[in-house]
Amino acid sequence: MSLLFNAKWVRLVLLSALLSAVTGCALWTGDDGRYNPTPLTEYKPGLSASIGWKAQIGKGSGIGFVPEVVGSIVYAAAADGSVGKFDLASGAPVWLAKVDKKLLAGVGSDGKTTAVVTSDGTVVALDDNGQIKWRTKASSEVTVPPVVGLGVVVVRSGDYRVQAFNAETGERIWSVQRPGPALALRAPARMLLLEGLVISAIPGGKLIAINAVSGDVQWEGTVALPKGSTDLERVNDVVGLPALSGTLLCAVAFQGRVVCFDIAAGGRTVWSKDFSSSVGLGFDATQLYVPNEHDAISAFGLKNGGLAWRQDALRNRKLTSPAVLPGAVAVGDLAGFVHFLSPTDGQLLARILVGGGAIQAPLVSTPQGILVQSGDGLLVLLRLN
Repeated sequence: MSLLFNAKWVRLVLLSALLSAVTGCALWTGDDGRYNPTPLTEYKPGLSASIGWKAQIGKGSGIGFVPEVVGSIVYAAAADGSVGKFDLASGAPVWLAKVDKKLLAGVGSDGKTTAVVTSDGTVVALDDNGQIKWRTKASSEVTVPPVVGLGVVVVRSGDYRVQAFNAETGERIWSVQRPGPALALRAPARMLLLEGLVISAIPGGKLIAINAVSGDVQWEGTVALPKGSTDLERVNDVVGLPALSGTLLCAVAFQGRVVCFDIAAGGRTVWSKDFSSSVGLGFDATQLYVPNEHDAISAFGLKNGGLAWRQDALRNRKLTSPAVLPGAVAVGDLAGFVHFLSPTDGQLLARILVGGGAIQAPLVSTPQGILVQSGDGLLVLLRLN
């Protein structure tokens, strides 16, 4: 056996271990059951959840597919190339379109331009009648949903580039790249477009804020520093959607920390806690809610990072990042259930079966309820009673 072959074999073992860690499984498959999904148990309901409406987008979903809400409209896409515009209140389709290639990520929309990305890294922009405006290639594969606004379509590609394209023509306007680590997660990272800035995770446990129009880097912050002696141990990518509450910008990393920065004070770290998540966090006016890599959910005080509660009842159920409504925190799981927890003490309040296989796409909180994209490409609005 050659040294080259040995090196490749070791890399495959590392990648296999990484995937197992992210999905909450162990390489050891003995009978102790430590990594089995926790069975659902009975509890006294505190709320009643119901399905408000269902709409079929297409077939397939995944971590790169998150419904986008713009006012009273929902934009969504499915892995088979389907893209749709739906009424948020009723779920009625306004239009349905089909891209002629499979998709890896989508959608981003500002209500005028809607963007998705195909499996070969082609960025496709549609107008608000569902007609294709332009196509252009990103520098490599894209699994993070685009963001659209201020006249640009922004994508983050697998070669650690954040790239912006003119929303009307598809012409590339700017590109920002940072060196990448030997291994990185294919995790549900998302970008935030706010007050003229694109806030994006970059591999290696960092956040970066870029002027959306010019591409000038305004700030970089470290969420977590790599630790350990192997590539696998040093993976610490930021996951999920960064949270902005007032002047606090918060994020969480796999094998890293949950941290909040004060952007009004030049990005000063307000607090941080050692933590590891593979999906990201949700938040309200007072707390952050984040599952760890084994799906135990913790609530941290937004101002000081104090632990308010921890809920283990959904351990190893491969939860989504949380979405927050007044009076409830919602997460999806591997069996197509959505669970609602109390933001006060973490107690289970309600659950409802959406179906369609594992829910991987992050849930989205809206004024009408919680939007869920199921594993089989169904868009569902859940309401609490």
